[in-house]
Amino acid sequence: MFVDKAKIYVKAGDGGDGQVSYRREKYVEFGGPWGGDGGHGGDVIFRVDEGLRTLVDFKYQKHFKAKKGENGRTQAMRGADAEDLIVRVPPGTVVIDDDTKEIIADLTRHGQEVVVAKGGRGGRGNMRFASPANPAPAIAENGEEGQERWVVLELKVLADVGLVGFPSVGKSTLISVVSAARPKIAAYHFTTLTPNLGVVDAGDGRSFVMADLPGLIEGAHEGVGLGHEFLRHVERTRVILHVVDMAATEGRDPYEDWLTINKELALYSEKLIERPQIIVANKMDMPGAEEHLASFRERLNAEYGDRGYEIFPISAIARKGVQQVVYRLADLLDQIPETPLVEEVAEKEERKVFRLEDNRESASFTIRRENNNFYVEGEELEKLVKRTKLNSHDAFVRFGKILRSMGVEKELRRKGAKDGHMVYIGDFEFEFVEQE
Repeated sequence: MFVDKAKIYVKAGDGGDGQVSYRREKYVEFGGPWGGDGGHGGDVIFRVDEGLRTLVDFKYQKHFKAKKGENGRTQAMRGADAEDLIVRVPPGTVVIDDDTKEIIADLTRHGQEVVVAKGGRGGRGNMRFASPANPAPAIAENGEEGQERWVVLELKVLADVGLVGFPSVGKSTLISVVSAARPKIAAYHFTTLTPNLGVVDAGDGRSFVMADLPGLIEGAHEGVGLGHEFLRHVERTRVILHVVDMAATEGRDPYEDWLTINKELALYSEKLIERPQIIVANKMDMPGAEEHLASFRERLNAEYGDRGYEIFPISAIARKGVQQVVYRLADLLDQIPETPLVEEVAEKEERKVFRLEDNRESASFTIRRENNNFYVEGEELEKLVKRTKLNSHDAFVRFGKILRSMGVEKELRRKGAKDGHMVYIGDFEFEFVEQE
């Protein structure tokens, strides 16, 4: 089974909670706070494994969750960080954020890694909040939530040579002749529904990978037929081998076939039409092929003579002229860099963890009023609420001071908040009280 597209859910581990504890030992006067920090949650990491060829594993498992960091402990012991979750993907996998459609990574090399979901930071223990004004704080933080997202995986076949052309022009026959690949071959359209890969031995110590890709039809760039499923694989190839049925066994004009396919490639991506292309005139052992080839050459030279397209007449089924094509492909590949002909996506910056104490002035928020209720919205504030353990007086007092320092209280008062009005920040709600 060849699966080349999958949508999966990834969830990084949450950070461990900070600990509230105190040092109580005989002969240790004023022991003070002794609660350790929580450990960091595990990241979800995609790693390329060249032993994989399809995304079939993701057909049966669609949820991947990393473990939570350990909670902080007494005696100032920090909780252990959770192990990262490694998800193996085949080379040629493009990772796309399902919400923004942004490309997260283009994974092509064995061992290449990308952090798809960053684990949450561990919460701080009460040792971290000690100060001269409050030497024994009963304050600790919850761990930060790990990042979660839906991502789409698209597999683009990594091959040196890609066979393109209308259905039933002989692409599958050609790859079965020049390599050990054994694709299903039959006399009807779309015999090839998924890419077939074959290693071609040129016979002189050189070899390369050839991909027999599903046939194209007009409108493919808009998804007609196998459309995008075909075209995404063509992007990876270094050389395009355009197979044309020169005997016109389907009743079509060979030259118009060639124009149609190139038009679809150009409409999908301008870069594809600039890719080195060799034309293979197949089925030359059949009646009418010579006449069609002569007409093909004449029209090609008249319209595209400056492009220097090479034409190789062959009969794949009779194995005539095939070796010359193999030699030419090997020579051409020697001249082309082996680096993938795709734009490398720069590694994304590690997701920044907001630290409120360092960002009070820059933290942004909005307040909207509905009847007598006030809703305070802002990413930093919502993170603060989730991290703060509001089950102690010290923590609640600290929370109130931070709101005042950020200007939230002043803005609430300006919006008309009075004693008894309810204020909501994320899932947390409290009653507004005017300070005397």
